[in-house]
Amino acid sequence: MTAPAVPAVPSGPLGRLGWAWLDGWTVARRELIHWVRNPGVIAYQLLWPIMLVLMFGFVFGSAMLVEGGGDYREFLLPGLFGQTMMFGIATTITMVSTDAARGITDRFRSMPMSPSAVVLGRSLSDMVTSVLELAILITCGLAVGWGFHQGPVRALAAVGLLLLLRFALVWAGIMVGLMVGPEAAAVAWAPLFPLTMVANTFVSPDQMPGWLGAIAAWNPLSATVAACRELFGNPGVGGESWAAQHPILLAVVWPVAIVAVFLPLSVRRYRRLSN
Repeated sequence: MTAPAVPAVPSGPLGRLGWAWLDGWTVARRELIHWVRNPGVIAYQLLWPIMLVLMFGFVFGSAMLVEGGGDYREFLLPGLFGQTMMFGIATTITMVSTDAARGITDRFRSMPMSPSAVVLGRSLSDMVTSVLELAILITCGLAVGWGFHQGPVRALAAVGLLLLLRFALVWAGIMVGLMVGPEAAAVAWAPLFPLTMVANTFVSPDQMPGWLGAIAAWNPLSATVAACRELFGNPGVGGESWAAQHPILLAVVWPVAIVAVFLPLSVRRYRRLSN
C-alpha cells in the first residue's frame, strides 16, 4: 500500500504566497468553527461592548464634561471603539498560548503546510470576530445617540483605522502568546486597563497632569481614537501637542510600525518553538 503523496512546495514568491494564504484560511476556518461552537465565548465577546456603552455612556456620562463643549457620548464612543480593538489582544494571547500548551501548534508544525499559515490563520480569524464586535458596538452607539457627521466615506475610513490598529495588535498578541503559558495568558487583560486609561479614551490628555498627558498623547490608541473623532465629526478633536494635531498620520504610522516589528518576530518565534 503506497503512502499518500506529500504536496510539493510551490516554487516562486507568488506560489509560496498563495500557499500561505490557502493554508492560513484553512487554519482561520478551524478557529472560527471553534469560536461558533463556544456560545459562552461568543456571549462574552459580543456583550462586553454593549456593557461598556451602557456603563460609561449612561452611568458615568452624565457627570463628564468635554473640553471645548459637546455631548460626552459623542466624545466617548470613538474611545470605546478603540478600547475594544485593544482589548482583543487578550483573546489573541489566550488562544495562541492555549493551542501551544495543548500541542496543537506542534501538530500544525508537523504537517505539510506553509510555515506561516498558523499565525496568518490566527490573524484572519481574529479580524473576522473583530469586525463583528465593532459592528455591534457601532450599532449600540447609534442606538444611544452617537452619530457620524462627516459622511459615509470618512466614517468608513475611521472604521478602517480601527481595524488597522486591531490587525497590528493581533501580531503583538501572537508574539506574546507564543512566549507565555496559559496561566499568564489568562491575566493578559490586566495591563490593558492602564494602557487604555492613559489615553484620550475617556478624557482629553490636556486635562491630565502634564507628564501623564504627554504619555497619553503619544499612546498609539490615542492616535486612532483622535483620528476617528476627526473623521466621524465628533467633539474632542485637537490639542496642544504635535501628536494631537496630526492624529490621522499617527493612526497609520503606529500600526504599520507595530506590524513591521511583531509580524516577522511572530513568524520567527513560531518556527523556533521546539528548538
